[in-house]
Amino acid sequence: MSPLVLASTSLYRRALLERFGLRFEAVAPDVDETALPDERPAALASRLAREKARAVARRRPDAVVIGSDQVADLDGRALGKPGGFEAARRQLHDCAGRSVLFHTAVCVVDGARGTEQAFVDVTRVVFRVLRDDEIVRYLHAEQPYDCAGSFKCEGLGAALFERIETVDPTALIGLPLIALADALRGCGYALP
Repeated sequence: MSPLVLASTSLYRRALLERFGLRFEAVAPDVDETALPDERPAALASRLAREKARAVARRRPDAVVIGSDQVADLDGRALGKPGGFEAARRQLHDCAGRSVLFHTAVCVVDGARGTEQAFVDVTRVVFRVLRDDEIVRYLHAEQPYDCAGSFKCEGLGAALFERIETVDPTALIGLPLIALADALRGCGYALP
């Protein structure tokens, strides 16, 4: 069986992949994540997942490499990781009472077989109308400054929403495990 490598330093993706019980290594992909001019959020997520997987696969041609990226999309505008309180407050203010699409792209490169599988999960998050004091309380409580969209759906962030529309609840956390399980079975890994 080929070694399995996650082309990511994300603690969220690592924790999700651990659910499968497979041994894997996490490797930083060292890819520039800057959007290209006029690049739409879905295209950005797909390109970055592919570039991350391919960058690590060049260093580990013996492995099956998983690259992933997620881009939040508010009316065609990509929302990045806020990095701090004020940027997160602005993001949540902009999202309040609106729908945001989360494009979670995955690319699986199997060096031994010379194959590449890619897919994108789209999750729609419908935010409640949020008062500024609710936003401030949430940000102080959870500090989701490393999360696109400025929330953690697996935590207190769920209180910000009216609903989540998805085929895979793990996609919003950062790695769509339903489709990934199918891709890994195609690479020869034994999953239930």
